[in-house]
Amino acid sequence: MVKIARWNYDGGTQFGFVDGGHCYALPAGQGVQTLLAAGLDETLRVARETVGSAPAVPLTEVQLLAPLVPATIRDFVAFEEHVEGVRKSIDGVAGVVPEWYEAPTFYFTNPHTVTGTGEVIGIPAGCEDLDFETEVAAVVGRVPGSDGRNLTAAEAHRHIFGYTILNDWSARDLQRREMKVSLGPCKGKDFANTLGPWIVTADEFEDRHDAEGFLPISMAVEVNGEHIGQDLLSNMGWPFAELVSYASQDSVVRPGDVLGSGTCGSGCLAELWGRNGSKTPPPLATGDVVRMTVEGIGTIENMVGARREAVTHVAARPRPRNRVAAAAPSGV
Repeated sequence: MVKIARWNYDGGTQFGFVDGGHCYALPAGQGVQTLLAAGLDETLRVARETVGSAPAVPLTEVQLLAPLVPATIRDFVAFEEHVEGVRKSIDGVAGVVPEWYEAPTFYFTNPHTVTGTGEVIGIPAGCEDLDFETEVAAVVGRVPGSDGRNLTAAEAHRHIFGYTILNDWSARDLQRREMKVSLGPCKGKDFANTLGPWIVTADEFEDRHDAEGFLPISMAVEVNGEHIGQDLLSNMGWPFAELVSYASQDSVVRPGDVLGSGTCGSGCLAELWGRNGSKTPPPLATGDVVRMTVEGIGTIENMVGARREAVTHVAARPRPRNRVAAAAPSGV
């Protein structure tokens, strides 16, 4: 199994491979983006060479970081069960809108607030309903001869370099207000998302796909050691190849782009709030520990930190809707 990672060791950030409980760094000047730009086949060759020759550092002696700094993050909403439950929690309406079934839907989230496993996630200002979202993300790599545009599903499948776990942290009360404006979410989401613990290359999953291209691997989440939810990645409404293909239509996917699956069924608190009719289990609080495990990838774990105390809302100013600017006073 090829695992690509970033880590802090001996005062610096290193990039390379994790194998057998040890880390093997790439030569200076090379990083994860180097591998993504080289493509999967070349990366597998480099991994064999590096693991066989680079100094081995015990995994227990490094601090893992997010495995890459994404170029972009598209986060889909691909699990019907999640949509059904969270819509009741956020919008107070039951069921799934017909438009969800017509095509995949995603939003762009913030690549600048990506965190790694082990990092403390602070509660954003004004948030009382902090939540997590259990997801798998596909990482895009280069395919020789492809520009990443208007890909078929078969072509898009070749662009999937590997997979990692994604926790799309969510401030549900901020999100609830924002979505009433029919745009967003924005501040309800952009404060943090966690990727990790590493990227597992796509070849490791090639024989796991079913006849329709879905991956039946298990996803689970717990809070403070208590089981919250579990699902199969194959319960997505579209396989990842179709998500990548859709993202590329009249657009482009590039090496380093990250595409999230969306939250799996029972993979967040808001979905359970919608089904239970109350905030049960309760929102996350300072000191809580969220742990996500995905079969074939690994585990990420983060503690919730303190809330930032600040007022961030800025009210709109009523405006007169004039169409012509007022004349300047005479003599000026």
